[in-house]
Amino acid sequence: MSAWWPYVVSGLVALVVELLGGWLTSLGGWYDKLRKPSWQPPGWLFGPAWTLLFILIAISAGLAWTQSPPAARPALLVLFGVNAALNVAWSALFFRARRPDLAFVEVIVFWMSIFALILAIWPHAPTAALLLMPYLAWVSFAAFLNWTVARLNSYL
Repeated sequence: MSAWWPYVVSGLVALVVELLGGWLTSLGGWYDKLRKPSWQPPGWLFGPAWTLLFILIAISAGLAWTQSPPAARPALLVLFGVNAALNVAWSALFFRARRPDLAFVEVIVFWMSIFALILAIWPHAPTAALLLMPYLAWVSFAAFLNWTVARLNSYL
């Protein structure tokens, strides 16, 4: 049972982050009135995409924890924690504060936190680092989409 503990904890944390992000994501009203690019994916795709990403993140965190030396684990916890906070903060800035401009600035830091995780994990658990690559790719796409929406709506 103890071998599964890191996966259970990381899965629960990922679920909480996903639920918080979803709760902060308010579609309707203000969001519906925003001009969006023609290449924006359909709304129904975001939920399944994020769910898959959170599954990969949870598995990555479990692998990183079990394959990293004990001395490296506190730094990994901090990096995953910072990343989780930035993930939630983006939804709060974009959807709740209705500030695509601030969300764009934040998503750059958010992206860097994913990149830092990949770099920190790679020496100890390359598979765990590779599992974060789709997350990095999606947030790269989301950052460009965020920038485009902010520009189309005169926030930038």
